[in-house]
Amino acid sequence: MFEAMSEAPEENAEIIDPNFLLSGYLQGIFPMADDGEILWFSPEKRGIIPLDERFHINRGLKKALKKKPFEIRFDADFEGVMRACGQREETWIDEKIIRSYCLLHELGYAHSVECWDDEGLQGGLYGVQYGKAFFGESMFSRKTDASKIAMVSLVERLREEGVQLLDTQWLTDHLKMFGGYEMPTDEYLTLLRKVTLT
Repeated sequence: MFEAMSEAPEENAEIIDPNFLLSGYLQGIFPMADDGEILWFSPEKRGIIPLDERFHINRGLKKALKKKPFEIRFDADFEGVMRACGQREETWIDEKIIRSYCLLHELGYAHSVECWDDEGLQGGLYGVQYGKAFFGESMFSRKTDASKIAMVSLVERLREEGVQLLDTQWLTDHLKMFGGYEMPTDEYLTLLRKVTLT
């Protein structure tokens, strides 16, 4: 159990204090880096992936899953997933974010889902888990369907663990294909309190 912090850590610190970072998630806010500065966000509407029968796998993805093109691993290369997610022209994942979440991973709060084949890590995602909530952060693909297959594997694992909330922050077209929808902030915060009480 972490201790809640009443004040923000120093902005020039090399990492975001894990207590402060987790406290932010439990209040519905999360950090993103912007030109060396850490900004905190709380969307007016929250992207949610359903964990019940509303979770959707389209026909093409079902065919891909049957072929089992990847070996699914959990937490085998957390930092590698983060760095791959940050390899874009515009990214909010800087070294401070990477160090901060790697520490959360070492503490058991951050996890990765990875798709591997004979050529290495081909896709995956990472996020933060607390109580019965999982806060998805980012995903990447180097080969077709890798991030999608990672998402399906994540949902299967969360269902097994009795997780009740899969938060994706913002809703994208990519996430809509899984049945993703938006939830008003007040409703989200009510659900968040319910599923993170331990």
